[in-house]
Amino acid sequence: MATAAIPTLRDGDVTLRPIRARDAKVLERVLLDNRSWLRQWEATYPGGGTVIDTRASIRNLLAHARTGHALPFVIEVDGELVGQLNVSSITFGSLSSASIGYWVSQAHAGRGITPAAVALATDYCFSTLRLHRMEICIRPENAPSLRVVEKLGFRYEGLRRRFIHINGDWRDHFSFALVAEEVPRGVLRRWHEGRVPEDAARISAEDRAAAAYPLHVADR
Repeated sequence: MATAAIPTLRDGDVTLRPIRARDAKVLERVLLDNRSWLRQWEATYPGGGTVIDTRASIRNLLAHARTGHALPFVIEVDGELVGQLNVSSITFGSLSSASIGYWVSQAHAGRGITPAAVALATDYCFSTLRLHRMEICIRPENAPSLRVVEKLGFRYEGLRRRFIHINGDWRDHFSFALVAEEVPRGVLRRWHEGRVPEDAARISAEDRAAAAYPLHVADR
């Protein structure tokens, strides 16, 4: 998949468009303005620093897009860049799946922008790329992100221990997913029509209790 094949998708005043090299300066400003809001959810590299290098990040995202393994987007509202969404780990064949990660600025959180963006990306992956499964993994403490999967009816699948390196350490995540057969008329349409199953994203009491305590790791 070439970078040029990444689509521009819209729902009302929300636009999901391909990230561009020239977005670096604006993106850096939004990230810095929202540093305290986003840092606790940021993916990090074990042993790495915390310097924001948006140009290098964009180059990396576009390189993955050129191989066909990612769809890197920015989220805009009325033409203003307010966040990012990345479809990653795109795999075809017998697996035909991908993962979605996203963030939105604090000033734009809770306004239905992120659910719209996630629904647009998921529908594109199901209907155009013909993927079968989409996954979103969220830290147990990330209430705003958990509301996104609740609104869209992503189905809860389980607790993943020490799953992703976030904000300087390996963090537990709750896993949610949808398969194409669950949303034959699309995620966005189901959400707009108020047909989202009420309990799909409900996390089991056992997993909530387990997530309250870090996985015991033996001393080395």
